[in-house]
Parts: sequence; C-alpha cells; structure tokens
Amino acid sequence: MSTREARGVATTAETEEELVARFLQQSPDFFERHQQLLSRLRLPHVRSGSTISLVERQVEVLREKHSALEEKLAEFVRVARSNDAIADRMHRFTRRLLRAGSRGLVLQNIEAGLRQDFDAFNSVLLLIGTEATNADERFLHMIAPDDPRLKSFETLFASGKPRCGQVRDSQRELLFGAEANDIGSVALVPLGEHGSLGLLALGSSDRDRFHPGMSTEFLGRLSDLISDALTAP
Repeated sequence: MSTREARGVATTAETEEELVARFLQQSPDFFERHQQLLSRLRLPHVRSGSTISLVERQVEVLREKHSALEEKLAEFVRVARSNDAIADRMHRFTRRLLRAGSRGLVLQNIEAGLRQDFDAFNSVLLLIGTEATNADERFLHMIAPDDPRLKSFETLFASGKPRCGQVRDSQRELLFGAEANDIGSVALVPLGEHGSLGLLALGSSDRDRFHPGMSTEFLGRLSDLISDALTAP
C-alpha cells in the first residue's frame, strides 16, 4: 500500500490532474526552467483537429480573448450611442413640453413629440376625465373615472410601472380602435400616481418590438415628463 493510499487519498486520474494543475498554478516559471519539456508538449487544435505546440495554443487563446474583448467593446459603443440618441430625443421632447403655454398645446406637443422625436406613430393618450378638448381624437381618448373598462388596467395602475408585451383584445380595441388588429405588441405607461391621470399606450405592428424583458427605465422617465406637463398650472 502506498503512502498516499494509506493516508486515505484516492489515486485516481482526476486527483493526479488536480495535483498537477495546482502545482503549475503555484509554479508559473516551471516551463522556463524546463524549456525542453515545453517544446515537446502538443495540444489538439480546436478547429482543425491537428496538434499544435503549447505556445501556439496560448497564442490562439489570447486571440480568442482579444476577439471577445473587441465584441464587448463594440457592444458598449453601440449601447452608448443608443443611449446618447435617446437622451437627445428626450431633450427635444422636454423642450417641446416646456414651450407649451396651455393644456391644449401640451397635448398637441406630446403627440407631435412622440411621432416626430420617437417615431411612435401608433401612440394613444388615455386620460381619465370628462373635460372637452380639441386635441386629435385619434391620439387622445377621454374616459370617465367610473367607466368599467378601466378595471382591466387595475393591475397596471396598482404597480405604477410601465409594462410591455401583449395586451387583452378588449384593451387593444379600447386604445387603438379600428387599428387594433394591426397592433402586435404594446407598451403601457401609467401616468400620475398609480395611473391617476390615465395612461400612455405605444403600439407596434411587430410582436417583438415591446416585450416583457425589455428595459422600461426610459418609459418611466417619459411618464414623469408627461405627467408633470399635464398637471402644471
């Protein structure tokens, strides 16, 4: 019986590999002291199946890491540019609302901003109230506080947070009317404290344009801007 077996350590191939790996990690200069061994080591090439030297394999690994880092950097640049574009659109939209001198102009500027600044051609503003307005009826819908159709939005209003994805047929018909069948996905944005003012609906013919996994931070800021503009004296 060997000393290692006597101490209760199994002499399996896995254990031996772990010992070698630990030794190499603790001795990074091992191959510098044994260069003749380094030149004899051969490893399978990942793609071709042929064998290559350890140095060649290290170069290949470094290239793969470099490629992965380049992809990450490219993704960071893409996200940064996208965020800059959104920030610029939010800036223009905010200026539109600040320039409005009346509630009527606020409503007009909200519709124009969504359409021109954000390419939101299927947008609907559903406001809770009964006051008359001369805003575009295709964009602005007024609904009485006691209208039973509001019950379908209770969960949305209770959360006070935007929601993206599919909606009920009754909700889609209420919001988009004759164009309801053309809407594949929707972003619902409650306005005011727990939807006290109503909601903004953004529709798309693309079923994947608005989905539950997407970020809603931008929509939340849009809600704050519109809510403040609607309640400004």
